[in-house]
Amino acid sequence: MMVRAYIGLGSNMGDPVSQLEQAIGLIQDSPDIQVRTCSSIYRSDPVDYLDQPDFYNMVVELATTLSAEALLRRCQEVEQELKRVRVIRYGPRTMDIDILFYDQLLIQKEDLEVPHPKMKHRSFVVLPLAEIVEDTERFSIPGTNENLCDWVEQMGNPRGILKLDTTFMKREEEKTNVENRKC
Repeated sequence: MMVRAYIGLGSNMGDPVSQLEQAIGLIQDSPDIQVRTCSSIYRSDPVDYLDQPDFYNMVVELATTLSAEALLRRCQEVEQELKRVRVIRYGPRTMDIDILFYDQLLIQKEDLEVPHPKMKHRSFVVLPLAEIVEDTERFSIPGTNENLCDWVEQMGNPRGILKLDTTFMKREEEKTNVENRKC
């Protein structure tokens, strides 16, 4: 049975936009995963560990027959294929892939927490997610009494984030337009 999942991708080493494109290709090559929708790419200031280049982030909607644990393993394999090295927590990386939502389930295991525990406060996750979710008011957050629209509204007008052109060919930057949000 196919389930819907959302993953967040981020990169700030080498050519981050190319890394994101490669990651999507590797994920799409998995026979048990279909890439359904991709958000725009957002460039954002680093968070937590600040002495590093800006991050390039996006969210991808998947349909998959993999379990959440198997999807996590596949995401980690893609990170490894793109030469991810874990030296500094929250530090620079070629690729970081997180499972944000998996079939609207609440999952709390030692190696996997879904929904991703820090995303509510990360504009570089919430904004691209809201861009591709069909109805942010009806998209409830498992384990809470909130929906995605609530999270977008709580973001306010975040600083330090730029929305890039959605195509991988152009890299023109534009400021995130609050009026274009669905909430």
